[in-house]
Amino acid sequence: MSTRRFLGIINITTLTNRQYCVVMDPVDAKGKPQLGQKKVVQGEVSFFLQPGEYLQSGIQDVYILGEDDGLIIKASFGFVDHLSGDVERRPGELWLIRGPCDYVPTAEVEVVTRRKAIPLDENEGIYVRDIKTGKVRSVVGETYMLTQDEELWQKDMSPAVEALLAQSKDPVADRSDRAPKADASKPRDRTRVVSYRVPHNAACQIYDYKLKKARVVFGPDLVMLGPDEQFTQLSISGGKPKRPNVIKSLCLLLGPDFMTDIIVVETSDHARLSLQLSYNWHFDVKEQSIQEAAKIFSVPDFVGDCCKAIASRVRGAVASVPFDDFHKNSAKIIRSSVFGRDENGKVKSHFEFPQNSLRITSIDIQSVEPVDQRTRDALQKSVQLAIEITTNSQEATARQEAERLEQEAQGRLERQKLVDEAEAEKTRRNLLELQANSAAVESTGQAKAEAQSRAEAARIEGEAAVEQAKLKAEASNIEANSELSRLKEARAAELDYNRAQNELEINKSKNLAAIETEKFANMVNAIGRETIRDMANAGPATQAKLLAGLGIKSTLITDGNSPINLFTTAKGLMGRVEEEEEPF
Repeated sequence: MSTRRFLGIINITTLTNRQYCVVMDPVDAKGKPQLGQKKVVQGEVSFFLQPGEYLQSGIQDVYILGEDDGLIIKASFGFVDHLSGDVERRPGELWLIRGPCDYVPTAEVEVVTRRKAIPLDENEGIYVRDIKTGKVRSVVGETYMLTQDEELWQKDMSPAVEALLAQSKDPVADRSDRAPKADASKPRDRTRVVSYRVPHNAACQIYDYKLKKARVVFGPDLVMLGPDEQFTQLSISGGKPKRPNVIKSLCLLLGPDFMTDIIVVETSDHARLSLQLSYNWHFDVKEQSIQEAAKIFSVPDFVGDCCKAIASRVRGAVASVPFDDFHKNSAKIIRSSVFGRDENGKVKSHFEFPQNSLRITSIDIQSVEPVDQRTRDALQKSVQLAIEITTNSQEATARQEAERLEQEAQGRLERQKLVDEAEAEKTRRNLLELQANSAAVESTGQAKAEAQSRAEAARIEGEAAVEQAKLKAEASNIEANSELSRLKEARAAELDYNRAQNELEINKSKNLAAIETEKFANMVNAIGRETIRDMANAGPATQAKLLAGLGIKSTLITDGNSPINLFTTAKGLMGRVEEEEEPF
């Protein structure tokens, strides 16, 4: 009888080259199951599971890691990691595998988590804690991937600071806005480095609770908190009159700016007044050193402290004067009480708080109102009475001024009449003088005109004669000059002609001489030197032979006019005879 039974159908398991699976309780080569063991099968392959085998987590994809990916691997058993350079791994040990690569976990390890590199700008950062040492640090301005011993750390801050960071208010533009600004953005990522932009002309204080030190950052700048740093929250008085803890801020504005306060004072005659004062202020920070920076944060509520100090001075000054004097000289009394006076008795230009270098430069008295209703009514009546008195005085002054102007106008009118009459008489006198002159001119005009015409004719004739003589002289001068020029040109032409003739004669003589010379040279060359020498010697030799045939030793022929030196001639003859006798 057969003991086999049908238990079920096993489907084939097919893996691609990008897949793998983990077979639990695998069967060895002898068919025995290895309970508690694992076997990793990587594709590309197809197989059937043996009885007792099953897949852990089914078919899984190969881990493909990019440049910004990583895997945290944990060793389940002790083994030698050949992928990392034959490193011996102990059970429970963690390490990080970085991309780019593809990874298939072996049977001895398990994948704990997958890590992704966090890209950070130069103004961004994260808080990282080492799980071995517990030390927290900040990583800023780089792309960072957490290692196997690190984790992101969440920075906790006070709810008030969280609310100020979430409101995203502009400390300068929204400084008068007290309503909380609704922010619909998502909550802050507490693992990111807390950053805060300090505006221009402002300062922000950060305290490090680990180093127990405070640092002050002056704007414009970007503050990035370290793991142990916290903002110094400012709670400043606000409103009118000033109430504490109205303004919440993370930065301190350095000014110049103004603050307004309402204070109640009482004069020496017990009149209670409400004063609304505005103060211009700024922090006198000459150099941004550590001492000066810590000094401006030494007073937590500088607005409340300043307003209380000024209010006490103003109350003390107003309490020593009656209401009438204060009503007339309120600005002078308040400024002198706050700023004080110098050694010359003049009001100083500013009031400074040495604790935090706060300087008050001016005070504006915006309003003065009595607190008591009866005083207010009496003051209103006195003001109305003063207005009536002023109005009546102005009316009387206007009336008197109108009368005075009317009298001045009448006086000017009478004076103008007299001036007009004098001008009329002067014009009449001028008219009579002109008429007399016209008659005189009419009687003497004809004779004077004839005499003037004759004189003018004589003058014209004289001028014409002079002009004619000038023209004749000019004509003679022109003729002489033209004749001189003609003669000069003729002499110059004659000289040029003679010079040209001479040059032609010279050239002609030179050419003839050159021709004769060339002719003689050609003749000499044609006859020959020996021939010419023989021809020259032929005449004297013939004559000598002739004379010898006649028996004459020597002869001298002359024309009788030219003198002859007989001594030299005789010597020449004797020398000649000697020369002829020498060959013998």
